[in-house]
Amino acid sequence: MDMTAKNAAGPLDGVRVIDLSTVVMGPYAAQILGDLGADVIKIESPADGVRVGPYRTTPGMTPLALNVNRNKRSVTLDLKQDDGRERALELIDTADVLITNMRPGALARLGLDHEQIAARNPRLVYAHGQGFRSDSDRAGNAAYDETVQAASGLVDMANRAVGSPAYLPTIIADKVSALTIVYSVLAALVHRDKAGTGQYIEIPMTDTLLAFNLVEHLAGHSFEPPIGPTGFPLSMTRGHRAVPTRDGLACVMPYNPRNFRDFFAAAGRPDLAEDPRVNGDTIHDADIDPLTELIEECAPSLTTAEWERVCAKHSIPMAAVLELDRAAEDPYVRDGHLLDVVDHPSEGATRSIGIPVRFAATPASVRRLAPLPGEHTDEVLRELADRS
Repeated sequence: MDMTAKNAAGPLDGVRVIDLSTVVMGPYAAQILGDLGADVIKIESPADGVRVGPYRTTPGMTPLALNVNRNKRSVTLDLKQDDGRERALELIDTADVLITNMRPGALARLGLDHEQIAARNPRLVYAHGQGFRSDSDRAGNAAYDETVQAASGLVDMANRAVGSPAYLPTIIADKVSALTIVYSVLAALVHRDKAGTGQYIEIPMTDTLLAFNLVEHLAGHSFEPPIGPTGFPLSMTRGHRAVPTRDGLACVMPYNPRNFRDFFAAAGRPDLAEDPRVNGDTIHDADIDPLTELIEECAPSLTTAEWERVCAKHSIPMAAVLELDRAAEDPYVRDGHLLDVVDHPSEGATRSIGIPVRFAATPASVRRLAPLPGEHTDEVLRELADRS
């Protein structure tokens, strides 16, 4: 579905991206660049991981494919055949950015590794996502979101916080790495505009998520020798969770002594509002666990809506728990157009996830809904022929 006429050009208008990636990390990064105005051409085969799964009307049009492939044109090429590989190379010759997560050995065999591509297109920004650093002894290891969560310390954090070595129930490694690809590509494009040449960017998922996790969780180990343990104290308490209100669940998060005093007063516990633990200049780490238990004890005294009013009045951080099944009905989601219904040409009524950033002068936009596999092969190859 081409929606170009309805939307202004985004900040990356004029930039061409070749998406030669599978599953989520690379495709999600390429979609974001497409949302920002880039012309994204997805080179894919029917074996793409996001094309596997349940569908309503058309094979390959899975929920994940719909959610990471908008603002792209899809071209199906068999890279194992000479003709398909040559067409891919010709398309990369026209590009500003290439995103791939293929293994280095496969890229080299196909003539798609950075060294060979840079010889053809020295202005190309070549972004390669992989599980582990190429100079490490894990370089060739298979990597999935769960393995990266384990290798980056995230599972240890969960185990210490709640007593279970659970994986976070979202593919956080893929998505954080996708965002890292996006800002790295943008920085490399700025450099290219200054220096005239592209460059190779390696984005190891494990390194990316480890750096992400350690911002607050390096904690006392930020110093050498350490002055305390790793782990951000508030996040590591077993009571660090949403609490039951009288009629639902909410995050009620008093953050400073005044917040706690106002919270306890609203809950009808003036005795706790006088507690010495919430009447100093700060909340001490040793008091976080017992105070979070008191939050859970007091929260059922009011409904979620009542807590919303109380917390807004006293500037206490608070949010009702959003149930995903009812997300589209939530006023904040609805008014922000974060889950609008759109008419997909082949799939009918679908939900389109909104673009979270707003540009005053160069708005990001959804110009194309997710394409069918290979939908634009003829169109793109005709354009390629016209260039020659």
